[in-house]
Amino acid sequence: MAAAQLPFGKRLAAKTAWPMWKILPLIGLLLIVTIPLGAVLGVVYSRKNHGSEKHDRATNKRHNKTDIWQPKVGESWQVVLLDPIAIDDDGKVEPNVTIYDVDLFDNDADTFKALHKTGKKVICYFSAGTYENWRDDKDQFEETHLGKELEGWSGERWVDVRNRKVRDIMKKRIEYAAKKGCDAIDPDNVDGFQNDNGLGLTQDDAVDFVKFLSETAAAYNMSTGLKNNGDIIPEVLDVVHFSVNEQCIEYSECETFAAFIKDGKPVFNIEYPAGAPDRVLDSTVNAICGNSSNATGTKDFIVLKSD
Repeated sequence: MAAAQLPFGKRLAAKTAWPMWKILPLIGLLLIVTIPLGAVLGVVYSRKNHGSEKHDRATNKRHNKTDIWQPKVGESWQVVLLDPIAIDDDGKVEPNVTIYDVDLFDNDADTFKALHKTGKKVICYFSAGTYENWRDDKDQFEETHLGKELEGWSGERWVDVRNRKVRDIMKKRIEYAAKKGCDAIDPDNVDGFQNDNGLGLTQDDAVDFVKFLSETAAAYNMSTGLKNNGDIIPEVLDVVHFSVNEQCIEYSECETFAAFIKDGKPVFNIEYPAGAPDRVLDSTVNAICGNSSNATGTKDFIVLKSD
């Protein structure tokens, strides 16, 4: 099993939020899972007065959409969202996986170039459904765009994903991702309707927003992942290229994401086991990596476990 490096993530979707003291010191992920081809099941946002004009499209005449990268089921993957990833002077990075999911803002273009030189693909993470008061573009949001604060996440609030100005901000982020050399985007928090968002967001809003994000990214020749949000899989499966799922084993939800595997698209799963990052019991590892109880159907998982 390969060693995982400084993973970090968060799970909302109407679940109890993890305390900040646990998440910030990397209690995050101890197990990163990808599902290989043939697995039985997988683990793994035009409203009136808002002017979204039904999935606004960005333009990029430099490329052809046939160049969009489709990750394969079973490819090795690592997620590093807390800090910039560390690359050796000789360009090497550990673990030696084929796909890196990293923060769009915390890593520079040279980092992405270095990853590409070693044959790796880069998925760029950003929050598409929330306002974060530490981001450089925070002043572009208006108070009328913002909803309630996310439980357990100080300084972060839900945004009205139907609003044209909010979508323009996300278009700029996607364009920024393309300029930096991202192969795909991992837009987080597209499940506002499943949470107490204070904006009246609906499932249809989530579907429309995900399609908008995907079409915008495609115009820049980048693929798009669906973060959690199993309820809308049937409506967006044809426009997204992979799934990033948190805690489907813990919550016995893995079967919900089987459609991705059946459609030949990978599901990247993150679990947050008790004891991380110091020590995870062998029995916990075996339960997560097994094929029974909450992990039923996960027989063919490829698991990357940290030391």
